[in-house]
Amino acid sequence: MPKRRRPTPTPSSPPTSTPPPLTPPRKQTLNPTTISKPRTHRSLAPSLSSSPLQWQLLDIPIAELSLPLTLPTGQTFRWRRTSPSVFTGPLGPHLLSLRHHPDPNSAVSFLLHNPSSPSASAAARIALRDYLNLDLSLAELWRGFADADERFAALARRFGGGARVLRQDPVECLFQFLCSSNNNIVRIEKMVGVISSFGESLGSVGGFEFHQFPTLDRLALVSEQELRDAGFGYRAKYIVGTVKALQEKPGGGVNWLASLRGLELPEVIDALCTLPGVGPKVAACIALFSLDQHHAIPVDTHVWQIATRYLMPELAGKSLTPKLCSCVADAFVAKFGKYAGWAQNVLFIGELPSQKLLDDMAGAPKSAKKKQRIKKVTVELSPESG
Repeated sequence: MPKRRRPTPTPSSPPTSTPPPLTPPRKQTLNPTTISKPRTHRSLAPSLSSSPLQWQLLDIPIAELSLPLTLPTGQTFRWRRTSPSVFTGPLGPHLLSLRHHPDPNSAVSFLLHNPSSPSASAAARIALRDYLNLDLSLAELWRGFADADERFAALARRFGGGARVLRQDPVECLFQFLCSSNNNIVRIEKMVGVISSFGESLGSVGGFEFHQFPTLDRLALVSEQELRDAGFGYRAKYIVGTVKALQEKPGGGVNWLASLRGLELPEVIDALCTLPGVGPKVAACIALFSLDQHHAIPVDTHVWQIATRYLMPELAGKSLTPKLCSCVADAFVAKFGKYAGWAQNVLFIGELPSQKLLDDMAGAPKSAKKKQRIKKVTVELSPESG
């Protein structure tokens, strides 16, 4: 089975050579009448400092939703920290900022940067509740998980709750995880940013440009060579091939992906694995983070280490094989039940480097020196040969 790793927020060591940086395709290589059109990029940063009345409460406490434990932990790569306590990202046609409200229970509030009608805020609220899976009680789930597992109980005391599994748009989730194989989070975010840039501009906040995710028809106009020129390497053929495969699905790729939400997990995994570049690990990520398969377990080396340390110590020292991947997934489901993917997500977060996780939770800004070092590493790692 091809080795696929769920990315962690720590870039790997830079290679010995210094390839050119990952950048979007040059505008002149694209047909302006088909792929892009002149756009006005609006800077929306002032909205963050305008009247507090623009921020609207979601009325959900931090025990049910912690932004640092949900948005930057490897489920999605489209949100950016636009200030120490604020995350900004696109959700369909909405450009939103989220923050923990400065009150005793740290409830989450949102700000809609691009209201297009009087009903836009109400529509954004509905979209957020769906995206954040807010119909599920996290506190109830965590009580059951903590009763079943000592390691989870220790993490529950440490975090205090709030690490949710997202319900993303399946098309967005699919293409994000096509970028994730054998990759680190810095490069994944860059690649996802390139793909997103083919969609309609939603504006800029905090120096970051945001776009609505492009339609399949728009992505179909992007060539493999353009993606290779942008630094995608071998992943370029998978992205182009997957766009074509989706467009050939009866009823269209969007409807086909959405229909997978009604199938059993083995059927979902098998269906996703028919797409170019999708193996069992990537399929499990897509199933868990967008297709309502709450007991899907994406097994990579990190999850394997968790399993052999806490669930199946008798397998320590063995090499991970497809058969053992199934055994690991079954062990998680046996211990945690039909929402085992949510428990596995928390155990995964618990393995992230401690200081990185604490900085994310505290919203600690990086020092100028650290920013400079990270920028250098990012440039050195940017393209990866295919």
